[in-house]
Amino acid sequence: MKLFEFPPTRSIRVRWTLQELGIEFESVTVNMVAGEHRQPEFLNINPAGKLPVLVDGNLVLTESVAIVLYLAEKYPDKGLVPTGLYQRAELNRWLLFAATELEQPLWRIARHTSQYPEDRRLPAEVALAREDFEPMARVLEEHMNRRQFVVGDSVTVGDFVLAYTLDWANEVHLLEGFPNLQKYLAQMYARPNAPLRIAAAFASINASLAQQLG
Repeated sequence: MKLFEFPPTRSIRVRWTLQELGIEFESVTVNMVAGEHRQPEFLNINPAGKLPVLVDGNLVLTESVAIVLYLAEKYPDKGLVPTGLYQRAELNRWLLFAATELEQPLWRIARHTSQYPEDRRLPAEVALAREDFEPMARVLEEHMNRRQFVVGDSVTVGDFVLAYTLDWANEVHLLEGFPNLQKYLAQMYARPNAPLRIAAAFASINASLAQQLG
């Protein structure tokens, strides 16, 4: 099993799942700063040129949410996906909520602050995205009141996806005023098998670049 990854991308979600499962895997770093995700070798694996990618035998799987669900279902004895119909529906609900209601505003912020060329960045779009994020974060804030995990009484892949998404929001200062989400985020990344947080991943990249530059 190979994981094509590059921190601080959403490959963190997949690494987290693999580490919680305790299974062996080969890490293949695709340096996005150096543009390796746009090279033919990687595009042959994922024509979209995005990370993460999981290769398991003949299966080549993209999209972090799809990958973590696949891993949880492949190792059902680990309990990272609920077996009951209702709780499974709740898991899917919050996975989709993270991908649509929370992640999309974060992408808009990222695109209009760093990813797009400066002449294509729209400050007003950043402000609107922040406004769109807040009421959706309030929904999750209320859901997490007195809860340790997003679904049921034990950790699931939904928690890995949500914790990463909230860490992303924290990086752009969108979690102020959401104490339940801040507490949940801290507890999730305090788990023994948690991966690097986004800030630490960025620091690692910068340290590596500095070392290469001498």
